[in-house]
Amino acid sequence: MGKTLFEKVWDAHAVRDLANGQTQLLIATHLIHEVTSPQAFGMLRDLGLKVAHPERTFATVDHIVPTDQRTEPFSDPLADAMIRELRRNCEEFGITYFDIRSGRQGIVHIVGPEQGITQPGTTIACGDSHTSTHGAFGAVAFGIGTTQIRDVLATQTMAMGKLKVRRINVDGRLRPGVYAKDVILHIIRTLGVNGGTGYAYEYGGEVFDRFSMEERMTVCNMSIEGGARAGYVNPDETTYAYLKGRPYSPKGAAWEEAVERWRSFASDADCSYDDVVHFRAEDIPPTVTWGINPGQGISIDERVPSPDTVPAEEREAVEEALAYMKLPAGRPIKGTPIDVAFLGSCTNARLSDFVEVSKYLKGRRVASGIKAIAVPGSMGVDLLCKEMGLDEIFREAGFEWREAGCSMCLAMNPDKLIGDQLCASSSNRNFKGRQGSPTGRTILMSPLMVAAAAVTGEVSDAREIFEVEELVEA
Repeated sequence: MGKTLFEKVWDAHAVRDLANGQTQLLIATHLIHEVTSPQAFGMLRDLGLKVAHPERTFATVDHIVPTDQRTEPFSDPLADAMIRELRRNCEEFGITYFDIRSGRQGIVHIVGPEQGITQPGTTIACGDSHTSTHGAFGAVAFGIGTTQIRDVLATQTMAMGKLKVRRINVDGRLRPGVYAKDVILHIIRTLGVNGGTGYAYEYGGEVFDRFSMEERMTVCNMSIEGGARAGYVNPDETTYAYLKGRPYSPKGAAWEEAVERWRSFASDADCSYDDVVHFRAEDIPPTVTWGINPGQGISIDERVPSPDTVPAEEREAVEEALAYMKLPAGRPIKGTPIDVAFLGSCTNARLSDFVEVSKYLKGRRVASGIKAIAVPGSMGVDLLCKEMGLDEIFREAGFEWREAGCSMCLAMNPDKLIGDQLCASSSNRNFKGRQGSPTGRTILMSPLMVAAAAVTGEVSDAREIFEVEELVEA
C-alpha cells in the first residue's frame, strides 16, 4: 500500500512517539513575524536558552507595519515597539530577518515562497493561522501558538497529533470569471467551517494540475477557514519551475538532487485516504460571503438566506449573521452597497492577482465615495508591479497603491474600517470586527470581484461589469 504526501513527510520528520500519543516532529523551516514571537523569545531568555537552529528560522514584519508611510519611529507606539523588538531578537539570536530596509519584506506567507525558502517535502511552522499557504509546494505547513514557537526555537521540534487526510478533487474547467478564490470559498461553503477538523486537505484533480503556484497558494491559504490544520498540493513540474533560481533554492548539482527528492514525496497512486470528495469545476460560480464566517457563502446570483429556509440547527447562526451584517433576508447579494474595496492579504496580493485585475481595470474609475486600496504582499511584488506599470493602472482608476504588508486583512495597523463600513475584500476572514472596527462588515470575494465592486460601488458580478467572457474568448 502506498503513502500520501502527508504520511511521507510526517514519517521523514518524526523524532519519536510520545507517551500522550503525539509525535515529536522536526520542523524543517520556522517562519516568524513581529506579533506572535516576542513572548516566545522572552521565554527563551527566562530559561537561559538559545535558538537551536537559527539557520532554519526566517523572520519578517507584516502585521503591524504601516502601508502608507514607513518612516520610523512609527506613529503607533505599540507597532514601533514590536518592530524594534523583532529586530533586536533576530540580531541577538542570529536569525535572518527581512526588515523593511532589506527590500525583501512582506507578508510572511508571500515572502517564504518568493525567496525559495518554502520547499516540497518539508515541515513548516509559523505563529500564524494561514501557514497552510505553504502547502501549495507539497510541504506540510501549519500555524502554531506562542508556546509552540518557543519549543521550535529552543529544540527545532514540537509535539503534534497525526492528522487524517482528505483528498479534494476538482475536475473539469472553471468558467471564465471564476478563480482560485471562488474554488476555496465554494469548498468551504460545501464542507463547512468545521468540516476539516482533524484533517489535512490534499487538493488535486484537473483544475489543480492546471493551476499556477500562486493559484494553489490561494486555495491552500484558506484551508484553515475550512477547519483543516493543513492543506497541500502534490509537487510537480509547475512547483519546480517556480522554485528554480529563487534565492534560497538549491543551486547547481544540488538542484537536480533536490528535485528528485521532492518528487519522491508526492502521494503514491495506490495510497489510501481517510476521505475523498469530488467537485466539478463547471459547478463553481463566482462566490462571495454574506455572513460572519467564510462558510457563509453564496453565488453572486443567489439571495441572502432567510432563517426560515435553513435547517433548525443553523437558524440562530443565520439570524446572528444577518443582524451583524445588516442585510435583509431574501435580498439578492448583488447590488449590496459597499464603502471600501480592499485588494491585498496573504490570500490574494501576489503578482498574478494584480496582473489579472489590471487587464480589466484599465480605463475604469472607482465609484464616487468608495475608498479603494491595493496592497502588494511583498516588496518583491511591489517592485514587479511597478516595473510592469500596474501600480499606475490602479492609481489612475482611483485606487490607493500602498506599501507591502497585511494591511486591512486584520487591521493591526492604521488600515481599518470605520463604524459599520462594508468592505469588499480579497482577504480570508469575515469575522466580526476583523477589519479594525467592532461593527465593520466584510464580504469576501476574488480580486476581480473586488475591482467590480470598487467601480460600481456595490457587490457586482465581475463577468457582467467587465464583459469577462467576451474578453477571454477574444
